[in-house]
Amino acid sequence: MREIRQPPESVRIRRASPSDAPALARLRFEFRAPLAPATETEEVFVRRCSEWMERRLAEGSSWRAWVAESDGHLAGNVWMQLVEKLPNPVDEPERHAYVTNLFVRPEHRNLRAGTGLMHVVLDECRRLDVDAVILWPTARSRSLYERLGFTHDGAVLSLER
Repeated sequence: MREIRQPPESVRIRRASPSDAPALARLRFEFRAPLAPATETEEVFVRRCSEWMERRLAEGSSWRAWVAESDGHLAGNVWMQLVEKLPNPVDEPERHAYVTNLFVRPEHRNLRAGTGLMHVVLDECRRLDVDAVILWPTARSRSLYERLGFTHDGAVLSLER
């Protein structure tokens, strides 16, 4: 079993704001570009993604994001979108949260930054009275989510288009 160290004193987790969008867009490129050939340059992607993120991080959006900072630089991030179902006359969950883009830079992994980011997401879900939290784990992240109580129940169907 791998030892999990406590985050250094310099790692701080906070809610992201619209002004974080350019740095978050660069972090998104760093996270996703190695997975397949990029279809646009980093500069074009960061511009497009920054605009998207800035709007989603504005007050009143269904999206939220948090960042882990170390020595004034982003060490990682996580995003969450509130998903409301139609009102129901029966006892069925109506408020969900979709968690995505949990990413911690390699040099900050195994310092509990990912766990810390997920704890703030789950605290926000409790505060907002979210009924269910959904996500699509990678093979690498599955053990983190399982340690936090996530299970795979096979209830979600998807159609890839």
